[in-house]
Amino acid sequence: MGRGLLLTSNLPQLQNLIKRDPISYKEEFLQQWTHYNSIREIFKTNPDEQAQNFRELVTFISQVATCYPKETKEFPTHISSLLLDNYGALSSDMRKSLVQNLVMLRNKDVITSIQLLQTLFPLLPRTSSSSLRSSIRKTILTDIRTANLKTKNHKLNKAVQAMLFSMVERGMSSEVLGDKGKVRATGPTSDTKAFDGEEAMWAIILTKELWKKGIWTDAKTVSIVSLGCLHPTTKVQSASIHFFLSSDEEEEESEEEEEEVDVKALHHRREVKKKTRSGDRKLRKQLKHAKKKKYQKGQSTPNFPALQLLYDPQTFAEKLYDILNSYDKRFSLDHKILIMQLLARVMGVHKLCVLGFYTYIVKYLTYKQLRVPAILVSLAQSVHDLTPPDALLPVIRKIAHEFVHPGVAGEVIAAGINSIREVCRRQPWAMEEDLLADLVEYRKSRDKAVTAAARGILRLYREVNPSMLKRRERGKEAAMDMAGGIQPLPYGHSAEAAIDIEGLALLEDHLSKLREEDGVELGDDDDDAAWEGWDEDSSDSSSESEGWVDVEDDNNDLVISDSEDEEEKGKGKQQDGDSVLESTKISQLATTKILTPADFALLNDLRLQAASKAAEGGSSKAKRKLAELEVIKSSSANNTEDTFISENDILGPRKKAKADYAERMASIQKGREGREKFGSHKGKQNKEAPSSSTNREKARNKPIMMILSSGAVRGKKKASLREKQQKLRAHIERGKKARR
Repeated sequence: MGRGLLLTSNLPQLQNLIKRDPISYKEEFLQQWTHYNSIREIFKTNPDEQAQNFRELVTFISQVATCYPKETKEFPTHISSLLLDNYGALSSDMRKSLVQNLVMLRNKDVITSIQLLQTLFPLLPRTSSSSLRSSIRKTILTDIRTANLKTKNHKLNKAVQAMLFSMVERGMSSEVLGDKGKVRATGPTSDTKAFDGEEAMWAIILTKELWKKGIWTDAKTVSIVSLGCLHPTTKVQSASIHFFLSSDEEEEESEEEEEEVDVKALHHRREVKKKTRSGDRKLRKQLKHAKKKKYQKGQSTPNFPALQLLYDPQTFAEKLYDILNSYDKRFSLDHKILIMQLLARVMGVHKLCVLGFYTYIVKYLTYKQLRVPAILVSLAQSVHDLTPPDALLPVIRKIAHEFVHPGVAGEVIAAGINSIREVCRRQPWAMEEDLLADLVEYRKSRDKAVTAAARGILRLYREVNPSMLKRRERGKEAAMDMAGGIQPLPYGHSAEAAIDIEGLALLEDHLSKLREEDGVELGDDDDDAAWEGWDEDSSDSSSESEGWVDVEDDNNDLVISDSEDEEEKGKGKQQDGDSVLESTKISQLATTKILTPADFALLNDLRLQAASKAAEGGSSKAKRKLAELEVIKSSSANNTEDTFISENDILGPRKKAKADYAERMASIQKGREGREKFGSHKGKQNKEAPSSSTNREKARNKPIMMILSSGAVRGKKKASLREKQQKLRAHIERGKKARR
């Protein structure tokens, strides 16, 4: 075969020969390279001319670029320039081909990840093809994940994070026009995509995806999204805020947004279409996906790590409030509630004071306000023990004035009292004695929700500040504490430093009993699991055979407290399981042993057991302590750092709401399980071959009033004498034939 035929007519075969022997076919490659450069110049002026030939040459050179690295050194730059400078003039097939070849060069290590991503990032907001956009997005995420698979690629991560931060920052200087959230560029650049939010939107989407996959979990990632929360474009703000709220209401992504699955429509299509096994499998898969999506929608937890990694949270919170206050008339109610929720959670987690927020939120505290439970939740979550009570007094008065009075429904009163209780739980000094007395009186209401809410605020103040209650409402234990001189901490004061670990004496007694019974070393297995092979007593090799070492006290008369009064005062401060002990003592276990996570888990179980025994005596305080310990145990099992309230905590116990269509259908289907199919069984049970009854059999049992107007009956009435004779003769003949 002549080598000249390989030049233009058969590039795949030439590609195969070059990969086998690059040196021998270098001359042929250089001819194709020269041909590529000439067509590239033509393609720049007229993209429609020689498009197919140019696409084939680009694919050919991409395949053999590793064989001639010096000759193809500028080839990746050519492709990047065509995509970035002439993207609007290229056809969809050409765009797809150039992107695929650029990715191929990255897979062959011809270019670095940074060079590839510098080209792909600007293409995301510019492309209108959903398939190409999905391919670019997948390529970016896969490349970053692969680079960080074994170890963190800090160089790549810093470069990509800088690019994403720039994509968000470029649109920050724009101004909002009108009430629709449209923006106008005021910076020196003319790139409209940077100012209409598309570029920033894609930066936020990719950052959220990388955080969700666990590839990026540092403070720089949070900084990118926190900047998006301050972006002038509403959709960028919404997407960024959802990241911190961990809400499953994802942002709209044009064509890529997944619509909610219509279960009723799926069943209807299945009934209409042909019944096949593949159709059944697809239906089950779609229903499973819909059920999973519905479950995930109801499970929303705050993104605690991201909230903790915020840089300068005070400035961030103040900027959020400025945006909320400045664009109050432009934002929709749902968007304003999103900003309120994020601002409240940042204030609660970092214990910040943005006093203007409480003045702003007062106007929304009416029972006729849409989504008022979410607003009340935001208010309660923003309060903490350092919030000034003076700033909260007008808010609590407004809630009491609007929600708690005889002119509204019981559920409104319950919501008002519950919201006041949640605010006062975090800042008890925000309550007035007269108002508290009025709220407590609602415990005599006939509405169960109102009664539960009033009793809840009564229990709260029995614990935190019983002096604000009337004497007959304080309860026995609260009155005894007041008589003993126990007073609530004033505003701004913190509790004294702990001198011992709560419940540690229980752990010491438990270990002592086990040591006496078994005479072997305790806790080694737990320590191995907790410290991953670390030996708690490695400093003393003799302890491996002798078990736990008792530290003797030479001075048995050592007095911990300075006076007998302090010792008596310490006896009155026993908590949960420690109250079962006869006297308080400082455990020596903390000074002789390094407590492992397994030890703390055992300590919590012992406290729970001791509290259960104490609750059996009927003490209400012991029961509340038991409930508190159970909540702490469940929260630690779920690995939650903080506890945020929900709208159910504000609304309180309610009557069961009327079931919607989906719930009614689910109840009907559940009732049909294990039952035979509905319908008549006549003719199916008494025959050898099951079948339904005939039309003649059905006609015999019809009521007379149903057949009076039928054609057969009316025809008999109108029949002539001749017709009657013929029917009678026919009947006689049939009878004769039957007797034969």
